Amino acid sequence: MNLELQKGSRSRILAAVILIIVAIFVARLFYLQVIRHDYYVELAASEQQSRFTIPASRGLIYAKSGENTVPLAMNQTVYTVFADPQTVTEKEEITTALRDIAGGNIRKDFEKLLDVPDSRYQILATKLTRVQADKLKEKNFSGIGFQENSQRVYPEGNLAGQVLGFVNAEGVGSYGIEGYLNEDLEGQDGLLQAVTDVGNVPLTIGNNNVRIPKQDGKNVVLTIDRNVQSKVEEALKAAADRTGATNVSGVVIDPKTGKVLAMANLPSYSPGEYFKVNNVGVFNNNVISGPYEPGSTIKAFTMATGIDTNAIRATDRFNNTDSIRVQDRVISNATRGITGNITFETAMQWSLNTGFVTIAQRLGDGEQITREARETMYEYFAERFRLGQPTGIELSSEAAGSIVAPSQPTGNEVRYSNMSFGQGMEATMLQVAAGFGALVNGGSFYKPTIIDGFITENGFEQIEEAELVEKGLVKPSTSSEIRRVLTEARRAGFPGVDRSGYNIGGKTGTSQVIVDGEYSSTQTTASYIGYGGADTPEYVIMVQVSGKDKVFQGARDALPIFTDISNWMIDYLKIQPKG
Repeated sequence: MNLELQKGSRSRILAAVILIIVAIFVARLFYLQVIRHDYYVELAASEQQSRFTIPASRGLIYAKSGENTVPLAMNQTVYTVFADPQTVTEKEEITTALRDIAGGNIRKDFEKLLDVPDSRYQILATKLTRVQADKLKEKNFSGIGFQENSQRVYPEGNLAGQVLGFVNAEGVGSYGIEGYLNEDLEGQDGLLQAVTDVGNVPLTIGNNNVRIPKQDGKNVVLTIDRNVQSKVEEALKAAADRTGATNVSGVVIDPKTGKVLAMANLPSYSPGEYFKVNNVGVFNNNVISGPYEPGSTIKAFTMATGIDTNAIRATDRFNNTDSIRVQDRVISNATRGITGNITFETAMQWSLNTGFVTIAQRLGDGEQITREARETMYEYFAERFRLGQPTGIELSSEAAGSIVAPSQPTGNEVRYSNMSFGQGMEATMLQVAAGFGALVNGGSFYKPTIIDGFITENGFEQIEEAELVEKGLVKPSTSSEIRRVLTEARRAGFPGVDRSGYNIGGKTGTSQVIVDGEYSSTQTTASYIGYGGADTPEYVIMVQVSGKDKVFQGARDALPIFTDISNWMIDYLKIQPKG
């Protein structure tokens, strides 16, 4: 009897134990499958799914070439070679192959990287071409991998270097259009989240796959004409060799639209080799980022102000004694001997400072440059022609300049007497060229632009309308009279240098440079600004020549550059002579 009870007890105990174990399993399964369901789903997904970044392609940059476009900035696929030191087996063969095939692209002491302990990733070489990468892939080395990268290339080398800027090692645009339009050019990377196989290759199955398409950067077409740009750079190089100048700049704009056809500086650099530049100042575009005292090129603006306000006519006369007193200062002419009762257009031809100080005086009471006269000059210079004001051109690092208002203590009579012939004020070359374009085109100020349009899936989409900022800065009759004065002054002063049958006019400028707070007698900047065309102006050209401790003259050093470019432009644009 006792034995039977013992046997029954053991059965019940075993059943209870089994029941408890089953309960534990059920509870555990409930915990895993219900309570912790979301956690394990995410854990499984993280192991089965991978996230892939789909890199966007940087937008291309084109220039015009007549009616066509040519690339100035493109993308090239390059390869990075890396090693997993823990799986590399053919170290000597890998070392030899990399030296033979990768050459200068290998890392210093790269062979030591193959032995780095506890590392799964070491870069051995960078920026290999597709041909180099394919040759290495054919070796089928264990532990060697390849990564595709995109590298910016500039097929025209140095051409328009400061206009383009460059893309730095982090892939960010710097300077020029690369810097200004960096966000538009770089686009947005895409995303692919998908289930992968054991080789990490995405599979098409899966309800949770995510695909966000990449958005490639915009392809921009510049207003720069590759042929005009090349000619300007050629002319600047010839001028630097001829004059010994260390800095030469030039800009060509269409006065009817504000489009920049060329913009160049020497010294320059190749955007694809920006890392070889020792002096970072070379990255700056002096045409837009180097305000200076433009000198006698401003005399055209001063005469226009006098004519437009009816203070003078170009044919009016004044008594020139080669010097004029303004308060406690005596202002003299660089060219002497053209004295007596002469016209203001004669003063323009000989660039006589006294004539333009006299115009400033006649804007007031005729004897002094009064507050009223100074306010009129400021209105025309700063507010109408926007000298000293950023133009808003689509390039990074544009500078402003400075024109002192009459309301400021330094905006006195002496200051404005100097401003009448382009000293005592600062403006960039582009500001002067844009204002001059408005001066000769009938009085309409167009915003300078470097962007002609964009290339999209639908083809080239041009920005059709020029941005007219303001119309009627001067009366059409004032514009016509200034063109006449500048054309006749050029013909009289420099006969035979221009093509016959065309109206070519302009103004020289020779300005002193402030060194250590004072005007230097051993350093000047030479400039020339002018226009060309038949019945109407078709182009405006401004050039500048300078160098440390060097004396340059507008007529001798800058004017020949303008003439060279101008005569070439007539042929290139196929401008027909006057009928």
